[in-house]
Amino acid sequence: MTPILLVLAAAQAGPVDAQEGRFRQCVALTRTDPAAARAEAGRWRISGGRYFARECAGIAFAAEKSWPAAAGEFEEAAREAQLAKDARAANYWAQAGNAWLAAAQPAKARAALDSALTAGTLTGLPLGEAQLDHARALVATGDLESARTDIDLALTNAADDPLAWLLSATLARREGNPARAKKDIGEALRRSADDASVQLEAGNIAALASDEDGARAAWGQAARLAPDTPVGRSAVMALRQFDTPAK
Repeated sequence: MTPILLVLAAAQAGPVDAQEGRFRQCVALTRTDPAAARAEAGRWRISGGRYFARECAGIAFAAEKSWPAAAGEFEEAAREAQLAKDARAANYWAQAGNAWLAAAQPAKARAALDSALTAGTLTGLPLGEAQLDHARALVATGDLESARTDIDLALTNAADDPLAWLLSATLARREGNPARAKKDIGEALRRSADDASVQLEAGNIAALASDEDGARAAWGQAARLAPDTPVGRSAVMALRQFDTPAK
């Protein structure tokens, strides 16, 4: 599954800027030395790097999983880009929303993603990923009906992203639509069968349909793929319902 931060960084709107080379070097540094990248971004911002430097700092914080700090940098980049009437602002708002989701702050994520989507400048995969993140924020805040609308839009613009199909399947299960859940988890499995989260949900959907063999197989695969993670442990717990009680 492609992280939206990288999708958006690679799909910035607008013409090639004179600062693009320095931006790419700064982003490359985030992959090997995020602290050095943050320092470089700070120097660059002081010397006129503007929102390009802010975005690099945000990506560096994200690499360190400092999600609130990353979101703050992306939001500052978005505001600066808006003042400059640069269409990149929508991308920065989307990156901020993604970081707020990672920080488990869905209300802030929704606000940032509202700004990204209402700008009207996102297209293609970046648009689909922003719609998907907006749906995730809506689910987290309990608005399942609106989330379904966003996910269906995301399935049009980001159809190759298995996360879109996984979230659609999970939402369908919660909505009480087993046929849709089975169809969409099948699409997720076709794209990412080696993802433990996909296998866990496949097991959930099979269990809902009273398909014990299917549930066992999917949960077992999830446990094997990610044994020391919350997903793997959830799969193990689910499998215990099939244990034969001791006599």
